[in-house]
Amino acid sequence: MAAAVTSARSGRARPDRTRERATSVNQLLFGLAALIASGMVILDGRMASGDAMLAGIVLVFVVTVAALVVRWNRLHPLLVLLVPLLDMVAVLLLQLGDPAEGMWLLWLAPAVWLSTIGGIGGLGIGAGGAALLFWLTALLGAGPAVTGHLLVGPISIAAAAVVAYVTARRAAAQRALLDEQAAYLDHAVERARRQEDAVSEVLDAVDFGVVRIGADGGLTVENEAHARLNPTDEDAPVFDGDGVTRTTPGMAPIERARRGESFEGLLSWQGPPGDTRRALQSTARRVVDANGIDVGGILVTRDVTAEQLAVQMRDELVASVSHELRTPLTSVLGHLDIVLDSGELPPDVRRSLEIAERNASRLLVIIGDILAATADGAGQLDVRPEHEDVARVVLASVESLEPRAAARNVRIDASGVEPAVAEIDPHRIRQVVDNLVGNAVKYHTGDGLVEVDVTSDDRDAYIVVRDDGPGIAQEALPHLFDRYYRAGALGARPVGNGLGLSISRDLVRAHGGEITVQSEPGSGSTFVVRLPRRRTEGIA
Repeated sequence: MAAAVTSARSGRARPDRTRERATSVNQLLFGLAALIASGMVILDGRMASGDAMLAGIVLVFVVTVAALVVRWNRLHPLLVLLVPLLDMVAVLLLQLGDPAEGMWLLWLAPAVWLSTIGGIGGLGIGAGGAALLFWLTALLGAGPAVTGHLLVGPISIAAAAVVAYVTARRAAAQRALLDEQAAYLDHAVERARRQEDAVSEVLDAVDFGVVRIGADGGLTVENEAHARLNPTDEDAPVFDGDGVTRTTPGMAPIERARRGESFEGLLSWQGPPGDTRRALQSTARRVVDANGIDVGGILVTRDVTAEQLAVQMRDELVASVSHELRTPLTSVLGHLDIVLDSGELPPDVRRSLEIAERNASRLLVIIGDILAATADGAGQLDVRPEHEDVARVVLASVESLEPRAAARNVRIDASGVEPAVAEIDPHRIRQVVDNLVGNAVKYHTGDGLVEVDVTSDDRDAYIVVRDDGPGIAQEALPHLFDRYYRAGALGARPVGNGLGLSISRDLVRAHGGEITVQSEPGSGSTFVVRLPRRRTEGIA
């Protein structure tokens, strides 16, 4: 196989000289045996016919020279049969020159040779021809005269020829099987090479980077896009998702993936701040074989610079619009306060102005939240904690939402609300509860129940909002609190701006707490808000 590979690489196929080598080796061995036997006869001086002996030796010599000189691979394969046939004639001459009983054993060599290369015909010619020549020498008086020897000699030659024939057929069958297996392996290697080329072409054609990582952490496959997106020079430092914090050495996506970590949608920035930097989103997955053994991993890297720049432009637009709304709204609130402070207003006018003032104040809070959401998250939200009963805030929210729930034939059950005093901003927590209970009512299909509970332990107070609506799609749960992500109930069209739950989470975290959700399709959803009863130093 190595020779074939070398020949293929050099562009020239080496000629097959197997027949030439086999013919040369077999004839040399036969010629050597015949010359040794003839030499012993000549030295003993017991030749019956010197002319016959000489003719046999000359014929052996001529045939041997021909076997070495002739390019048998260029001739028809049957012509090689002439060599053992002439050897049989040479043995006849040697037998005539020495009537001793041992010379006939030389017929074994050409008989076995014919059986090996001539198939069933060669077996017949070798065994039959040797027997006829054996008996011919006996008739001419140059062979054994004993009747038993006349049978033993041909039978021995025939038996040796049959064994050689069977052995040759078996070797040929094994050689054919090996050739078939070699051809199958060559085909499999070629097919694997074509598949590898096809996969490489596909990987190099896509615009996202793909890396196959071996079990030892080495890179086994890397497409052109990955090499382009991840330069290895020091002029392209890696930054975390905020684009400002330099990634800790050893924590780049490729290094984490080579250590066996799995992650999804990991955002990083390639290059220092400026117009030429690139935002990359990386996902790593581990690969296991059929036996469940970890055999490496896959890292996919995508250029999301355009998407990130679009998000930044959107946030800047929202912040600009909100800022422009805040200034006139603040002026409206100021004038409303001035009017309400005067005592010369009819009751119905005062009531209308108070409604306008409350809604304008709430709109101002919402604008502030939008500005905070488009900035740096929870750290920008204004939270002013005080000792307050969480139950009072929750019940006030439930009371304000009951008319909306009744219009959809949804009942709000607040029987599980228990007193729980904590350090909270009542306006902010009211905003959270309004959002959670309002969503439960809004996305309910109707004729159902929304349960609101408040409980506490020594450290935390808990607000639980549970409904028996259609639930939330499982693929939406990981992104439910992302900014601008809108996910309605199963089968319902998303509504709103996608900021409500994100702002609610930021408000809860600003209190040092957390908000979680559980949902099963067809079984409703459950939101749990955890609020520390006593604030910890350092919480914004």
